[in-house]
Amino acid sequence: MKHRIVVLGAGYAGAHVAGSLARRLSPGDVGITVVNAEPDFVQRLRLHQLAAGQEIEAPRLADVFAGTGIRLRLARVTAVDPERRAVTVADAAGGGEIGYDTLVHALGSHGADHGVPGVAEHAFDVAGRPSARRLRERLDVLSRRDEGGSVLVVGDGLTGIETATEIAESRPRLSVTLAARGELGARLSAGARGHLRLTCGRLGITVLENTAVAAVEATRALCADGTVLASDATVWTAGFAVGDIARVAGLEVTEDGRIVVERTMRSVSHPDVYAVGDSAHAVGDNGLPLPMSCATAGYTGRRATDAIVGRLTGRETADSKLEYLGNHISLGRRDGILQMVDGEGRAKPTYIGGRKAARIKAGVLAMSLWATSHPTFGLPRRRHRLTAVAPVSAGAVV
Repeated sequence: MKHRIVVLGAGYAGAHVAGSLARRLSPGDVGITVVNAEPDFVQRLRLHQLAAGQEIEAPRLADVFAGTGIRLRLARVTAVDPERRAVTVADAAGGGEIGYDTLVHALGSHGADHGVPGVAEHAFDVAGRPSARRLRERLDVLSRRDEGGSVLVVGDGLTGIETATEIAESRPRLSVTLAARGELGARLSAGARGHLRLTCGRLGITVLENTAVAAVEATRALCADGTVLASDATVWTAGFAVGDIARVAGLEVTEDGRIVVERTMRSVSHPDVYAVGDSAHAVGDNGLPLPMSCATAGYTGRRATDAIVGRLTGRETADSKLEYLGNHISLGRRDGILQMVDGEGRAKPTYIGGRKAARIKAGVLAMSLWATSHPTFGLPRRRHRLTAVAPVSAGAVV
């Protein structure tokens, strides 16, 4: 019987791993199933563009995986039972169980409200396509008003910066304020920080530094120092969190719920489980956890793929570097910042800004989309046969 590999999630990390495994392992020995709640591939890195009013390509996963041998199951993951090696899913047909021999956890993350009152009820976010569309609808309404409207973006990380600049450029009739908990662009080099400030000024963005939002209401936000910020649409971009699927399953996880993995992305507590992307707590060569990002999805996905292929085929797996090189930041469609970091994760003195950085970022996104849409490109004539096939779990069905 075939060795069953189940990949949970078809974002940047999950889709990459599934396609790479299908490209490298013999279909006669391996069956690969991808479980995803949405029928389309979501370009999460571009959801701030969707919210701002732009059209973003979303290839259908059925087309992406057509002809690859990968089975797509459109369903929501509700539980994982690592003892029985089974995944419970829910869908329109009532759901069921999917058995696995090797599991790849790539369910990603969602926006984190950090317990701030009113965020869940009143704030918008760009962490998922439905929520980005909801923000877009609200911005459409505000843009049609004679008096325009005010947008407050809370959070000065990459998502907050990209969201504020995108909205300000695409919706010039709206006033945009960016609330930064500390110094704007604190992790950037001095030159990049200066470039960011000039861009915010050019786009008319009001920047409030050292501002902690303590509560969100329908038409305003309350700050910890008592300041009240009027807002017709508050966009919450103050971090990400992962779901409780792994924690409830009994896998070893960090305080924030990410799965603790070895350098091969293999769970330290359950050797049949691998974690990639935002789901994984992977420690880089500098001793620091890799940040939640598309780049990390690529690093961890490649490492997990190599490890799984090596384990199943008896091939040696090279211990390649596990490092984070830098950040690509969009500042609207015609501006950006490319900030490289050193081995300790600190910003290097030099950076690339302006149109050149914007073109580089656009190229990276286009390459990521193309690679995801062509998961088995360059399929070899002969793929690796398995030398060690794990036993099939009892009681679990596909």
